[in-house]
Amino acid sequence: MGASADGPIGVFDSGVGGLTVLAEIRRALPAEHLCYVADSGHAPYGERAPELVRARAEAITGFLIEQGAKAIVIACNTATGIAAAHLRALHELPIIAMEPAVKPAAACTKSGVVGVLATSGTLKSEKFEALRGRFHGPVQVLTQPCPGLVELIETGDFEAEALRGLVADLVSPLLERGADTLVLGCTHYPLLHGLISDIAGPGVRITDAGAAVARHVRNRLAETGLLRDADNTPGDQRCWTSAAAPDASAALIRRLLGAAVPVAKLPC
Repeated sequence: MGASADGPIGVFDSGVGGLTVLAEIRRALPAEHLCYVADSGHAPYGERAPELVRARAEAITGFLIEQGAKAIVIACNTATGIAAAHLRALHELPIIAMEPAVKPAAACTKSGVVGVLATSGTLKSEKFEALRGRFHGPVQVLTQPCPGLVELIETGDFEAEALRGLVADLVSPLLERGADTLVLGCTHYPLLHGLISDIAGPGVRITDAGAAVARHVRNRLAETGLLRDADNTPGDQRCWTSAAAPDASAALIRRLLGAAVPVAKLPC
């Protein structure tokens, strides 16, 4: 049986970071039902072996398809680089992936220097190297791996001094080398947009790919006849987490979404 337009859009990430993409999809497509998986029990993907990331992406995609998903959004740059092609080979439904917003950053930089904050896994991927190669030359594309940042974000304490100190240590070298535009190359990082902007200063532009992904989701669903009727009631949201402390993870998910959505323990 083919996918139904009334089915949900399935979205997953290694933790709560993909909620930033989910929020953009909700803004662009308010009528759509959304299912979200926070694989916090295996976060961060950027520090995991590729085999594990691929296996988790396959298992979670299968679970979301069981929930009736008509499309899958890989709301994780690391999982995109490792597993997107694999998932597309396995499944016929639309699979939408991430790409760090290097292209818009390269278009708007005035200094000619762009800094990319991302996980080690993303920066080591062939997909990112190909992306960087398309723009590096006319624009200098600097990269900054951010070990430990996702783990601090997953605690939900965005006011922690340790978090502010780490962000400052990561951003400062890029600014010192002339970057006037920063790319948030992990879906967790937009949760710190205000903090990063405060540290970087008003003269630095910050970009991420969430809104572009939401537009791509809308276009793919329109192309395949899977858009839910905009005259229908607003879509609902359901979430799952693989966190070792699911109650705490559920509380964080609800806080970040600003809604009392149902959050269950992920069974896979």
